[in-house]
Amino acid sequence: MRIIFVRHGHPDYQKDCLTPLGHLHAEAAAERLRGETIHRAFSSTKGRAMETAEHILRGRGLTLTPCDFIREIGWGSYNGEELPHRGHPWFTAGDMVSRGESITETDWAEMPPFCDNRVRDCVAHVAKGTDEWLASLGYEREGNFYRVKRVNEETVLMTSHAGSSGAALAHMFNLPFPFTCVAFEPPFTAITVVSFGGKEGDLISPQFELLNDARHIAGITAPDVKGN
Repeated sequence: MRIIFVRHGHPDYQKDCLTPLGHLHAEAAAERLRGETIHRAFSSTKGRAMETAEHILRGRGLTLTPCDFIREIGWGSYNGEELPHRGHPWFTAGDMVSRGESITETDWAEMPPFCDNRVRDCVAHVAKGTDEWLASLGYEREGNFYRVKRVNEETVLMTSHAGSSGAALAHMFNLPFPFTCVAFEPPFTAITVVSFGGKEGDLISPQFELLNDARHIAGITAPDVKGN
């Protein structure tokens, strides 16, 4: 099985949709994936992710399956107290790097500055949903790896977000989430491909085929918008 993760295009976060530039990003991603045979399609339930998927699926005759577990993650303190950067995980992890602190600890969720940040619950929610989703596709979590319950030869699409896809990949590959925030933050409509091999009954680890490829949006600029 191959999973094609695609981050949404440039968004209007307030309206939860793509901007005109975002639609151009999504069209470029669709063209980049034109040669890929996609058997099934999934998306975050957020509008910006679903609109991106619609561009990619146009003319393919596939039904898009919404997945709430991979909606964008949230962050902030549990009790309303102020956190640096409001607890934003990318800025928080970046600050850790600037101070020379480790972002590769397996117990990252128990460490300052994440232990009082509800992002850790959001990441755990994505991890749980990711395992349930993968199990439905034939790959069941067992310890740190996946048991092949049935061989799946499909290529599936998942359109989502920088944070939620980072959380999913962190779990699938047993990586600390702060590390993925720093190392794997994808540009708009970046494409990441993960493959699951093995025979029925095997215990396997997924493999990266491609990581954060966004060359298809190079040089794309916002269109002129006329009128009010």
